[in-house]
Amino acid sequence: MVNHSLTEYDLQTGKILDPFAGVGTTLFAAKELGWRPYGIELLPVGNFVMKTREAVSNIHLFELDNVLRTIWDEIATYRDYSVYINHIPITRYAFPLETERLLNMYLSYCERILNEDLKCILKFAALSVLEEVSYTRKDGQYLRWDYRSQRSLSAKKPFDKGRIKPFKEAINQKLYQILNDLRIERSEKIPFEEYPQEQPITLGQGSCLEHLPAIEDNYFDVIITSPPYCNRYDYTRTYALELVLLGHNDADVRQLRQSMLSCTVENKGKVEFLKNFYEQRNNGAHFHKVMNVYHSSKAMEEVNLVLAELNTLGKLNNSNIPRMVKNYFLEMCFTISEMFRLIRPRGLCIMVNDNVRYGGEEIPVDLILSEFAEGFGFNIERIFVLPKGKGNSSQQMGNFGRSEIRKCVYVWQKI
Repeated sequence: MVNHSLTEYDLQTGKILDPFAGVGTTLFAAKELGWRPYGIELLPVGNFVMKTREAVSNIHLFELDNVLRTIWDEIATYRDYSVYINHIPITRYAFPLETERLLNMYLSYCERILNEDLKCILKFAALSVLEEVSYTRKDGQYLRWDYRSQRSLSAKKPFDKGRIKPFKEAINQKLYQILNDLRIERSEKIPFEEYPQEQPITLGQGSCLEHLPAIEDNYFDVIITSPPYCNRYDYTRTYALELVLLGHNDADVRQLRQSMLSCTVENKGKVEFLKNFYEQRNNGAHFHKVMNVYHSSKAMEEVNLVLAELNTLGKLNNSNIPRMVKNYFLEMCFTISEMFRLIRPRGLCIMVNDNVRYGGEEIPVDLILSEFAEGFGFNIERIFVLPKGKGNSSQQMGNFGRSEIRKCVYVWQKI
């Protein structure tokens, strides 16, 4: 999408921002085209993947090859280990005992490596095989557990994920795959002189609600992003194993969940935090401007009223959905206000997002966010509706029938 967007609108190189950078797809694609990329990402998993992508570019293949030849001989000499996975409640008993022992020894080996790029690649390989070697499988926003784990599981039909690879087999396969892929990539690489001049990626780690206000006005030429959707998806549960491997404890994960854009029913409102945040920056006027844009939206008002009524009638499967939706749009309103401030006149903001449905009622995310954008001064150039929409959940399908929800790409231009 990045290549298409930049080509479609005949955009020349400049400064590009992705405030929800994920694993850096927009940033790395823009970098290859000669843009100067800036990103913000809250989830440590995304930040680690981006760090690994940079490490892969720097690593000498003979160093990686040498490690692969000797790694298990060195690990075999260990009598104990200095690093181990400190499980949180939702990851406990995720691995067979022998797998966890070898995984901890492997991580301890990684910590002894002085070359930071090499260390990063080795840890990334372990991150990549966690599902293959564990009793879990990602299933929506949760982990699905194999019947062989020691966890107490429901009495429903037991889940059998099939063969669970031994850790040594899985990690060796992944490491040699990385090595071989790098050999192929470097043998096929276009001569350096034919590349656009690549700029380094500037990355802010944390919430865009806090990072964006610190950047100067009219700084970016283009913004391309895809924020979390308003769909109850909890990334801290989906990537729980990855988070504990990266050293995050239960308190870290809980804090991370609350720092995310409000897209789960567990998120608490951030309005008081935002009010204090802007006042401390001597910009309380901006806070009140955003609140006025939010409260001026008739569509937003209608959505909040409908969800409150559905909640009263018991038609929502979680009573916190109205609060989540309200806070999601409010936080997106603040984000859009900052994106407008940061983009230069005539600059473009291109955003991917999906509409959602609760209690059988579709919420027009595309129209509400575009209404906010207009309120701050964007001109709505286009809203592309993708040919294939998103189906509703099996639960909603059973209650309200099958219905396709719009998946859209918004194009806004600063007037």
